[in-house]
Amino acid sequence: MAHAVELAAVQGSDRVDQALRLAAAAGRFAEDELVSILEHIAASKPVGQVIRADETHSVQNGTIAWQALGRQTAAREPRGG
Repeated sequence: MAHAVELAAVQGSDRVDQALRLAAAAGRFAEDELVSILEHIAASKPVGQVIRADETHSVQNGTIAWQALGRQTAAREPRGG
């Protein structure tokens, strides 16, 4: 929080408050995360809704491609002519 107070003196308390809300919503509390969020706010359009990646909002590919793994395909016989 001391770092947030220092940043508020430079960036303004409204921006730091917004960055703290976004950090809390996204669960981002690592070192320099607040600075990263402030940089994003400064360089971006207004921030929209924050969506956490979970089972309902995943960026993972589906597993349908793995469905055929290990299955044998029937050998096709050439047609005579």
